[in-house]
Amino acid sequence: MIRPVLTAALLMLPGLPALAQTTPETPAETQVLTLRYQCDRGVEVPATYVNAADLSLAVIHVEGTQITLFSEPAASGARYGWPSDGASYVWWTKGPEATLYWKEAGEEVAILTGCQEKG
Repeated sequence: MIRPVLTAALLMLPGLPALAQTTPETPAETQVLTLRYQCDRGVEVPATYVNAADLSLAVIHVEGTQITLFSEPAASGARYGWPSDGASYVWWTKGPEATLYWKEAGEEVAILTGCQEKG
């Protein structure tokens, strides 16, 4: 089940800029935002956020890998993860700051810290 969802999400990526345009098939409330973050170790992370009535996700590119994550509940900021009980990434933003975590066995370890939104 996860593989078809991931495949569908990845197939949407080339058309993300088109989602920002309102068409009869695309609700007016769909928003697409692309930002860049500068993180520790000199790593730059481009992030595209898609927010619609029935979907909220982030697509980030980290050191040559594209990662698609879905919105999760967060006490503060915006949190994105993969909906599974297994190991996965978590991208957590608050204001202009972000951190990338690796989640496994209920524990989260920060693997990319100090990420600041670039202006």
